[in-house]
Amino acid sequence: MGGLTERITKTTDLTVWKGEIPLEFVYTMGRAGEEFFRAIKEEGKFIGARCDGCRILYVPPRIYCERCLDRLEGNYVEVSSRGIVHTFTLCYESMDGERYESPHILAMVKLDGTDGGLVHYIGEVSPEEVWIGMPVEAVFRPKRQRKGSIGDIRYFRPIEG
Repeated sequence: MGGLTERITKTTDLTVWKGEIPLEFVYTMGRAGEEFFRAIKEEGKFIGARCDGCRILYVPPRIYCERCLDRLEGNYVEVSSRGIVHTFTLCYESMDGERYESPHILAMVKLDGTDGGLVHYIGEVSPEEVWIGMPVEAVFRPKRQRKGSIGDIRYFRPIEG
């Protein structure tokens, strides 16, 4: 039995790796992601990247337009922290497999005036009261508690439409 460097010459031969594969990695959010989370942390606001040629406002921001490949870095604009519930689901367990006392609402929130949005929790409402199209707004953590991550948004809460 060989290791990770074993060369397989016959594709019908099977090989097995026993034990754990040691992996080390560093996640980076990229330059656009850094700007996005810096705006949340320092100012409690969202930014997007505008492509003037395609008339698309990306949230979260991107470095390049996905359609025309124009460079968008530096073409960041403040966007609304309000939007609508595009779709949602109920989570009964944490990512660690621990059961919640009551379900958490996880939604894709399309931000007003943008072509994008965020997946995040919905709060201050029961699961029975959530609906697709429901207007919501972001609730940010107090500035001194923000760390520059998606966790700086506590949740989105319903607002009058």
